[in-house]
Order: sequence, then structure tokens, then C-alpha cells
Amino acid sequence: METTRSRIFPYFVGLAALLVAGSAAFYSVFGLSKLFSGATLAVIIMAGSLEFAKLVSASFLYRYWTNINGWLKYYMTLGVVILVLITSAGIFGFLSNAYQGATIEFEKESTKLLYKEDRLDQLEEDKQYLKDELEFAISELPDNYITAKRKLRADYNPKVLEVNDQILDIKQEIGDLKTALIETGVDVGPAIYLARAFGTDVDSVVKFFIFILIFVFDPMAVALVLSYNIAMVNRKQGSLDPQSPPPEKKRPKRLGLYKEGKSMMEKIVKETFKPDEEVEVKKVDKVIEEQKRKEIEKLRRGAVVPSTDARKQNQYKKDGDEK
Repeated sequence: METTRSRIFPYFVGLAALLVAGSAAFYSVFGLSKLFSGATLAVIIMAGSLEFAKLVSASFLYRYWTNINGWLKYYMTLGVVILVLITSAGIFGFLSNAYQGATIEFEKESTKLLYKEDRLDQLEEDKQYLKDELEFAISELPDNYITAKRKLRADYNPKVLEVNDQILDIKQEIGDLKTALIETGVDVGPAIYLARAFGTDVDSVVKFFIFILIFVFDPMAVALVLSYNIAMVNRKQGSLDPQSPPPEKKRPKRLGLYKEGKSMMEKIVKETFKPDEEVEVKKVDKVIEEQKRKEIEKLRRGAVVPSTDARKQNQYKKDGDEK
């Protein structure tokens, strides 16, 4: 069976068009409703009707391209292109909202981690400052001021110990936050891995993939709708093509038509007339009988028989005696 005349393949194309166009419409409608959340129901109705009109318009343009006016043709083409862009924007809004919902906890933990790490760096600097200040104060005192040096160390040691305790607490909190990030980052783990592989942030990677999806998604839906129309039109034209008539069977030649003992005239008559039709067979038989009768009468009168075969002459005499 030829592919263009297949009965099943056009339905596969229609099913693919329905699935892709339906998914694109769903994502676009709910993406636009998230963008205009103040009137969610109204936006869903408007976007849904526009999605349906877009697919019908694409099919109409394909089927009646040569039968519609120029301004209507170009206006509907421009409208379909603009609706494809609107659908792509709605899909972008839906996917970006889904990404934000999946990473909101991850972003919170990441922000806390950054704050704790900055606080740890600050405490490390305070600790180093206290040590430097203590060393400077001791170096300013004479060498014989041992009691004063001890007093300075006793004054600075509590401050340094306090800073050390804060550093230990911050390190413990940082460890807990990193563990929480591993648990909350499971949903965006592939994006994190790709971000590290390409040396960029997670948001840039996700934005790149969303743009790839929207550039393929809705244009593919429109292309599949047009493909379904093409398949159905070709199938209809194929069913209307006249089928070639079956070849006529040749009738087998009849062998052994003539028997031994037939006259030359009988052979000539048999070759001239078709013995298949009933009327013509009767005529042939009548002519043969008439010819036989004439030859028998000539034989009785002593006339010479046209046949030179003695056996045939005896046959004619025998037939005449029987008559």
C-alpha cells in the first residue's frame, strides 16, 4: 500500500497534532492566567478561544488559499503568526512559574547560606584584628613590664574566645544549610549540574531551555495541523481516482475444430463464421447441409466431385446412399 493512500497514517498525524496543540494550548492559557492573575477566568476563556481560532485559521488558509481575497489571506496569516508568538509567551510564563515554584525553597536556603558565609568571613576578620591588636599593644610595652603584658592578654582572651564560639556556631549552621540545600535541590539537580558544567548560574540554564521549548512547541503544533490537512486531502483525492479496469481474459483457441472427412467448403465456412453465437451456428449448419446436398446430387448424376481424395468421395457416396 502506498504511503499517500494509507488509511491509518493520517489518523496518526491527527493524533500527534491534537496532543501537541492541546498541550501547547494548556500551557499557554494557564501561563497567561498567571500573568494576568487579577482576571483569571476571563483570561482563560479569551486565550482558549484564540488558541482554537488559530488552529482553525491555519487549516482554512491551507484549504482555501486560492479562493479567498488577498487582504483576508494576509490578515489571517499575520494573525496566526501573532497568535503563535502569544502562545509562546504564555508557555514561557507557565514554565518560568513552574521553575520558580520548584526552586523557591532552594533559593531561600541559598540566601541563608550566603548570609552565614559572609558572617563567618566577618568573624574571622574580627578574630584576626583582635590578635593583631593584642600583639601591637604588647610590643609597645617594655620588656620588663611582664605584669602589664599578662593583664593585656587576660583582657583580650575573653574577646577572642567569644569570637571563636561565634565562628563555631556559624560553621555548624552552614553545615546544616548545605545539607538542606542537597535535599531541596533534587528537583533542580540537572539544572544545577549543567550550570556548574558550563560555568554559569542556574537561572541562565533554565532560561535557555525554556526558549528552546517555546521556539519548537507551538510552531510544531501548527505544522502538524497543516500536515493533517494535507494527509486528509491527499487521501480524499486518492479515493476519487478511477480505478483501472481489470484486463480482459483472452479466450483460448479452439483446437481440433475440424475433423477428418469434412469437405473444403465446410472448412471455409467454419473459418468464416463464428461458431460461438447461436444464430450464426444455425446459418453455418444450413449452408453446410445445402453444400452436402448439392455434392450428393452431382455424385448421383455422375459429376466429378471437387475433392481429389478417394476416401472423401467414398464418404460422400455413403452419405448419399443413407439419404
